[in-house]
Amino acid sequence: MEKFTKHVGKCVPLLEANIDTDQIVPKKFLLSISRSGFSKALFYDWRFDKTGAPNPEFVLNKPRYDGATILIAGSNFGCGSSREHAPWALLEYGFRVIVAPSFADIFYNNCFKIGLLPVVLDERKTSLIIKNAENQDDYSLAVDLIEKSVFDELSFRENFEIDDFRRYSLLNGLDDIDLTLMKQEKISKYEKNTSNFIEKPTY
Repeated sequence: MEKFTKHVGKCVPLLEANIDTDQIVPKKFLLSISRSGFSKALFYDWRFDKTGAPNPEFVLNKPRYDGATILIAGSNFGCGSSREHAPWALLEYGFRVIVAPSFADIFYNNCFKIGLLPVVLDERKTSLIIKNAENQDDYSLAVDLIEKSVFDELSFRENFEIDDFRRYSLLNGLDDIDLTLMKQEKISKYEKNTSNFIEKPTY
């Protein structure tokens, strides 16, 4: 997993609240357990019309937001089913940070497992960012995980809260497998000791 210390990126606002995981990745695309190949499925029913052509009205298709890596969303982002494909698609599309007033718990937890940082800021602060992103071309934010802060080149600066363990894992690029392997010596020792108490079958 890629380490996350500080990220500076263009913002794109997606104003709707209660965006669920089926809107993020529609169920018709859940044909693989691989983490790759889901970027095209991201917001598919909004990004494309019935013919498969890009919908020019959808925010991700607007040229001014090309290359955005920070998504500013409404409250309760990622609600609905617990599909891991939703954060996979967001990360593969190019997003490294999602800022919202609140997230669904399972989606929030799944983001940390792949190095995608969900940042919780209240609605007033989120609204200020959205306003800046709508009114200023190439509006960018800096997200500093070391300092636990979000700021821009204007006057916006806010701190955010994050669990110490999750922060440690992101800063060091450690996913669940990496964290387990860090205890490999203890695991091997335990397995060796345990095997001595297991009766071997007699034939």
